[in-house]
Parts: sequence; C-alpha cells; structure tokens
Amino acid sequence: MDLVTREIGDADQEKKEEASDNVPDLPPEYCHYRDEGCEYAGSCLGCPFPQCLYDEPRGRQRWLKELRNREINRLFAGGWGVKELALMFGVSQRTIQRTLKIMLPASPSEPGEEPDKQ
Repeated sequence: MDLVTREIGDADQEKKEEASDNVPDLPPEYCHYRDEGCEYAGSCLGCPFPQCLYDEPRGRQRWLKELRNREINRLFAGGWGVKELALMFGVSQRTIQRTLKIMLPASPSEPGEEPDKQ
C-alpha cells in the first residue's frame, strides 16, 4: 500500500510544499542570473532600445521593417529606381511605392496654386 501512495505523491508533495514555504524569497540584488541579451545587444542592461523589442507585439519585425524602409528611402534619394529597389530588397514594386509614399515628405504645392482650405 505504501508503494501506491508514493506513486500518487500525496504525502511526498505535502512535505515538499512545507519545506519550500520556509525558504525566504530573496530580493533581486541577491539573485544572480545570466544576462545574455539578444542579437542586438550583448546584455539586457546594455541594450540601446528604451523597451525590449521582444516585449512588444511584432516588435522585432516592426523595427527591421523600419530599418528597411529608411534604407529604401535613402537609396531612392540617391538615384535608384523603384524596379531596382524591388529586386534588391526582394519585395514587389508596389511595396517600394507604398514605402516611398509613407517615408517621403509631401511635395510642396506648385507656385501659383492655392493650398486646399478645409
């Protein structure tokens, strides 16, 4: 009968819970952990971002897309064409056009035209 009790673990589990209740919870300054960081920073404490990219939904993806969009904008201003940029980045021409529309400032109105009044 003792063998069945040990397989279920009721008696042993209660003893373990009683023993763990007596152990004090240490403050963070007494806990040692490995700060391994990620591919962007060698350690979490030395990270250049104000908030961890992995804490935000799709944070890493959003950050990489923003880098790509800035590079597309820079190359387009340097004389690259939409078709060339699409081939270089492996995206469609429409994606390049959409990125440029978002990233480039609105063109100033032509001289002599009145701005739209709303």
